[in-house]
Amino acid sequence: MLKVLALPQHYSQQWRDYYQLTKPKVVALLVLTAWVGMMLAQPGLPQFGLMIAATLGIGLLSAAAAAMNHIVDQRIDAQMARTYNRPVARGRLSTQQAVKFSLLLAGTGFLLLFIAVNPLTAWLTLASLFGYAVVYTMFLKRATPQNIVIGGLAGAMPPLLGWTAMTAEVHAHALLLVMIIFTWTPPHFWALAIHRRDDYAKVNMPMLPVTHGIEFTKSAIFLYTLVLFLVCLLPYLVGMTGAVYLVGSTVLNLGFIWYAWQLKFNAKPETAMATFKFSIWHLMVLFLLLLLDHYWLISAL
Repeated sequence: MLKVLALPQHYSQQWRDYYQLTKPKVVALLVLTAWVGMMLAQPGLPQFGLMIAATLGIGLLSAAAAAMNHIVDQRIDAQMARTYNRPVARGRLSTQQAVKFSLLLAGTGFLLLFIAVNPLTAWLTLASLFGYAVVYTMFLKRATPQNIVIGGLAGAMPPLLGWTAMTAEVHAHALLLVMIIFTWTPPHFWALAIHRRDDYAKVNMPMLPVTHGIEFTKSAIFLYTLVLFLVCLLPYLVGMTGAVYLVGSTVLNLGFIWYAWQLKFNAKPETAMATFKFSIWHLMVLFLLLLLDHYWLISAL
């Protein structure tokens, strides 16, 4: 009787492990930026069925990339305080289970996008998975302190994927959204890398704070936030957005610059992690502002 009662708990834990394998919070932010790309791709509301299929397909392939990251990084994950409790690193899920799960997610997501959305979006999303799970995780991450700069392109793709899902074409405005995330990624990640510098040093991972020092990394973060401020002006300067976005993005970017300034010149033990957390809210609110501005402009016409 006790064994029968214990069985559901075992399955419940296993499903939680599979869920954790997908890095749901990271995927949620990626899907949000893809969803905003879908909305911005046309003046009215997107076709509901197409939007659902695209969201699911992009989400499944993003989750597959996250699972592959768990598989490739399981050895170093087991040695780092931030990641030692991940399912594969702790042995709660075997490598074989994780591989099967990631391939199932990737195959399902690709077929859904190819059949129900369009081939361009399917292939671009698969290329993004390859860029993150293979190019970044297997090679760049272990090879150069510029890993997150180069590899960040894969994580910056979702707005373009959302856009192509609705239009089946690559548009310059979608590339501006990619550029925003591409520029946002290094200061976002380096703030976390400063906080976890000793962890990365322990596993000989060439993150910027390990190879060039914390002070150099702080300077790089500050300079990137200045560049990000300028990049975020581009949608307004090309007529893609209006005043709502301009004002909102200016406030957000000044906030990011302030955090970077504090990190560089007035840092406390918690400043790096506070900067990292703010950067997440920065990107999320920035893309919601793009959406608000888009429909505000439409209603004003």
